[in-house]
Amino acid sequence: MQAPAHATADPASADLDTHHDAAGVSDRIALAITLTLRFFADTFFAKRYGNRAIVLETVAAVPGMVGGMLVHLRCLRWMVADEGWIRTLLDEAENERMHLMTFIQIAKPSWFERIVILLVQAIFFVVYFVLYLISARTAHRLVGYFEEQAVISYTLYLAEIDAGRVENVPAPAFAIDYWHLVPNARLRDVVEAVRADEVGHRDVNHGFANALKTKESVGQLT
Repeated sequence: MQAPAHATADPASADLDTHHDAAGVSDRIALAITLTLRFFADTFFAKRYGNRAIVLETVAAVPGMVGGMLVHLRCLRWMVADEGWIRTLLDEAENERMHLMTFIQIAKPSWFERIVILLVQAIFFVVYFVLYLISARTAHRLVGYFEEQAVISYTLYLAEIDAGRVENVPAPAFAIDYWHLVPNARLRDVVEAVRADEVGHRDVNHGFANALKTKESVGQLT
């Protein structure tokens, strides 16, 4: 169960409408947290999707690193195989970090927003670390729901670009290199590539959460 590589993500074929129906207490908790955070994001950022992306991506880069670290340590303790989870999670964290670096170049956050980023990241790291220790399944489901909302946000971002309310500026050079975009790529191309990445992360994390329902997966990786 490997996450799709950023270089091969196909924005045109991405399934944008997939939603995991909450089943059981674990899923409902994850969905409730996600919708609560979505409410605050909508209230604070409104349609400033570039600035919203900066805060969301600094949070989104945390779960993969935390999950990869904790799975790594558990595999060392119990001397079991990770079944590809560690590399997948670390690749996800790296991919989300590149999203952040891209939107910092595009949106150019203020010092106040940079302070918000620091606070949000610190709080979320602690909360997610504890959650993963308590229930890795809930933690992965939470990320799956986060990514569902990210897909929605980036779709709305694209609508703002298409309507001319957000300038379709040239893509940063390192974003062109990272996603193998055409040399004259614009913001719209970047947002499409990022959205395709989020679709992959959504499916992988929902898949991990589903796998953790089985006795074998729970015994090995939680």
